[in-house]
Amino acid sequence: MATPAATRRRPVVTPRVVLISLAMALLVLVILVPFWWIANMSFKSYQQIQFATSIYIPNPFTLENYTGLWNATGFPVWFRNSIVTATAVTLITLVISALSAYAIARIRFPGRAAMASTVLILYLVPPALMFIPLYRLLNTLGATDSLAALVLAYPTFTVPFCTWLLIGFFKTTPMELEEAALVDGATRWQAFTRIILPLVIPGLAASAIFAFTLSWNEFLYALVMIQDESAMTVPVGLNLLIYGDVFDWGRLMSASVITTLPVVILYMFVVRWMVQGLTAGAVKG
Repeated sequence: MATPAATRRRPVVTPRVVLISLAMALLVLVILVPFWWIANMSFKSYQQIQFATSIYIPNPFTLENYTGLWNATGFPVWFRNSIVTATAVTLITLVISALSAYAIARIRFPGRAAMASTVLILYLVPPALMFIPLYRLLNTLGATDSLAALVLAYPTFTVPFCTWLLIGFFKTTPMELEEAALVDGATRWQAFTRIILPLVIPGLAASAIFAFTLSWNEFLYALVMIQDESAMTVPVGLNLLIYGDVFDWGRLMSASVITTLPVVILYMFVVRWMVQGLTAGAVKG
């Protein structure tokens, strides 16, 4: 007598399933192999890198690249500058974007639709076209060659997109909740902070990770506006590890591993809100 387990139908392996599985495996390899190669090289000694020995697995395993990077270069200062800049820009972006998106989505005023379109157009402007006028403006204000220049410059490309993303969230939030709060005696500010903002946390999380990642990885503005080594961020500071045509691959790869960790950790904590926020903003907006 056949058991219930034996009577179950086995999944049919079709050519389509095989092709999809192979495509996914290839995609995983394309994405993960570069990260594995970077981490692998960061744990190799100078001799292993130069003479291409122990290609796939470091032998012996060493931390000399990490200790040399941290103790013999300005990396700790660059890392701190990147953390400070990215965090400040993220907070500024969230405040400005939330207020702007709420005003466009909920308050009726002449030119509201045109302003919403203008926000999207500003996001589409390439940053490479803006760094010259921004540099001249900040230089006139005496804000160049410091982290203040980056904190003031980065929101020019983070705020437009985050505002556009949050507009969709505020539009889909039930108006009745806010109206009920106003009827009960709450001010518009109280309704905004206590009723509306908790409902758009996924959008705020998506905006935060977007702003933080862009600020963390930005290179052009930091290269143009910062010349003092003590004020450099990681992307610009790593150039100092390249001496003419000689690349200090071990320390460069170690720096790449370390600078990847904050973004990975941030994604791990907000990945649920990140996916929910991006999909909701794209569909509901």
